[in-house]
Amino acid sequence: MLSHIKIILVETSHPGNIGAVARAMKNMSMTELRLVSPKIFPSAEATSRASGADDILAKATVYSSLREAISDCELVLGTSARCRTISWPEMTPKECADKIVKTDTHQKTAIIFGRENSGLKNHELDLCHYLLRIPCNSEYSSLNIAAAVQVVCYELFVSGGKQTPIIIGDRGKIPKATTLQMESFYTHMHETLTDIGFIHPDKSKSIMRRLRRIFNRVNLDVKELDILRGILRMSQAKQKHK
Repeated sequence: MLSHIKIILVETSHPGNIGAVARAMKNMSMTELRLVSPKIFPSAEATSRASGADDILAKATVYSSLREAISDCELVLGTSARCRTISWPEMTPKECADKIVKTDTHQKTAIIFGRENSGLKNHELDLCHYLLRIPCNSEYSSLNIAAAVQVVCYELFVSGGKQTPIIIGDRGKIPKATTLQMESFYTHMHETLTDIGFIHPDKSKSIMRRLRRIFNRVNLDVKELDILRGILRMSQAKQKHK
């Protein structure tokens, strides 16, 4: 679904960064990597840093110029952390994702990342329709290139609706407590708190109201409710044997 989006790296000096970018792309189901005059590629260091994203590197295309790399693209975005003398129309990664994924899924798009030490030059930004800027600390706005790619690809991934829910432990497997079960619990709690002398049976209505709010926020499941009811029963039994 995201194959129409091309990640383009310009004159990358460290091959390890190319591998790290490939890894970041594969994490987010991106497959199209283009390289403009990389200093060293292919490289064992790139393969090592890719950590299993070798297929992204294997199909990566190398170009001698940025113009050549974007020649078949209809929308071009250039990333930059630096302010420019002449302003470009700007987008955040989320705005970018909303435009190129949700608006038109068939538009061939290039997202360009510049050199590690200096980014993109002005004449390269002249080829872009938009400037893509990642919001970050204004006092330290320099991102590692793989980190920048990861941020942008994450927004594309989310906008594309490709994320799948991850169920941890028994989450979602145990039914939530019903209103009837919760009311029975509150009655039991009131009885227990009265038995142990925490509240007076005809007073302290505000305490029960606050306790209700606490447990309603939690949205207990039946197993959790059973545990709490067990604690209440044990407390009552201890009180009776005093």
